[in-house]
Amino acid sequence: MKVGKYVFVFNIGLQNTFVYRWNYFLRALFGLIPLAGTVFLWSAVFKERGGSLHGYDYGSMIYYYLLTLLVSNLVVPTEDEWQIAADIREGQINALLTKPMSYLGYRFSIFMSGRLVYSFVTLPPIALIFIYFRGYIVLPTDPLIYALTAISILMAAFIQFFITYSLAMMAFWILEISTIVFIVYSFEYFLGGQMFPIDIMPSAVQAVMKWLPFYYELFCPVAIFLGRLKGADLVQALAIQSGWLFLTWSWANFMWKRGLGHYQAVGG
Repeated sequence: MKVGKYVFVFNIGLQNTFVYRWNYFLRALFGLIPLAGTVFLWSAVFKERGGSLHGYDYGSMIYYYLLTLLVSNLVVPTEDEWQIAADIREGQINALLTKPMSYLGYRFSIFMSGRLVYSFVTLPPIALIFIYFRGYIVLPTDPLIYALTAISILMAAFIQFFITYSLAMMAFWILEISTIVFIVYSFEYFLGGQMFPIDIMPSAVQAVMKWLPFYYELFCPVAIFLGRLKGADLVQALAIQSGWLFLTWSWANFMWKRGLGHYQAVGG
């Protein structure tokens, strides 16, 4: 069965990834340090100015960052780009090219297994943080919000993976991809909502950012859950996110075909 091959890869990836569970746990634990800095920063901001900022008060701002922490742990790839680049650079894809299997499907199966293990290991400390800040948490009452948030999170994860995969394909042409990766990740951090909520920016800036993929890698699902995207804006956001999902998937396939052609042409 065709799907069975990828299920097998998923299971292998699950076993291999689980070996590093303590690394993931420590990474999640130390990843809470920026959250602590953010809490102190916004505490100082709201103490100084008082009131609210574009509909956010201190409590809702902390809640926003708690959700970004949760969603980022669910969707952000973990070292996938370096593993893919290593496959290309070290010639390990040669063995895979002889098998009746899509390399994109192969890496996606490993990505999904990695996300499952990473989420399983990192959610307990994140849950403790949510419990500590439980006074700021206000859950939606509409079941549809949970469903739409889950759909948006899935699309965000796929978009992140396809972008990561496409970046790794640069290893067909250049020896070291770290500079390109860090440049793109800097844009993701700044424009994806991890540094600050996108909707506190001026309207003109928001209008531009809504057409960029970074908006849909993190901020979109968080904004849906918080009820900050409603009605026509919510429908538009999901439509654009779906569009970026298709475009990043298409680009990932294009980069693989071009890169493989170059690889074979130079005798890889």
